[in-house]
Amino acid sequence: MDTANSTFSLLIPSFSNRDDFFENLISQEKPAANLIRLFLFLFLFTFFYGAAMGSYHSVLQALSAGIKLPVLFLLVLLICFPAFYIIQYILGSKLSIVQMLSVILSGFVMTATIMVSFIPVIVFFLLTGGNYYFLQLLHIAVIALSGLFGMKNVVDALQYVCDKKEIYPKTGVNVFKFWLVILLFVGIQLAWNLRPFLGDRGEPVQIFRKYEGNFYAALIYSVNQLVKGEKEPVKREEIRVPFLEGEN
Repeated sequence: MDTANSTFSLLIPSFSNRDDFFENLISQEKPAANLIRLFLFLFLFTFFYGAAMGSYHSVLQALSAGIKLPVLFLLVLLICFPAFYIIQYILGSKLSIVQMLSVILSGFVMTATIMVSFIPVIVFFLLTGGNYYFLQLLHIAVIALSGLFGMKNVVDALQYVCDKKEIYPKTGVNVFKFWLVILLFVGIQLAWNLRPFLGDRGEPVQIFRKYEGNFYAALIYSVNQLVKGEKEPVKREEIRVPFLEGEN
């Protein structure tokens, strides 16, 4: 039990260890080791959740989704982090690039950790014949909820180094909240381009889809299909499904 609690304390802050968790994030001791640990947990947890998503279709689709989901998270970070770091530096942040990256990654890892905790729920609906469109919307809800907790963790970490360490500007916390909007749109667009994750049982395994459309119209379509009681995707030429799927 103590070992499990110790592992969780490295991944998720609680009311009892928040200060220690944030202090460890910005610690100058073994910064590279901390960064590698965060990347490792992020890859493993997103791989497991992606595999659970793709298992709706087949083992090969599960492997494909398990690889693409970590790639999605890392690409979002690669695209969005440079602009955020430069702006924070201009505003007066004294956090090093490794410290800032560790703080952002901690939010991603928390997101992935909460996603993994929902895998039993996902498997339950898979085994009990969950509706195709319901599963799509369930995945979106799980990722959205997990993301809220993850990004709240980053805001709290930045607030900590601002109030307790005085090495981060107060304006920077508000700028980060704006950056989250950019992060959201980049993530949605990338996920749309990397689809499918869930996989259509009526189609062979596909790594990427070429269909047109957008996430927002597809989300409305999936909700409509769920309300109508549609169990499986219909003709594929019309509109594509959501961010996880991008089809029908």
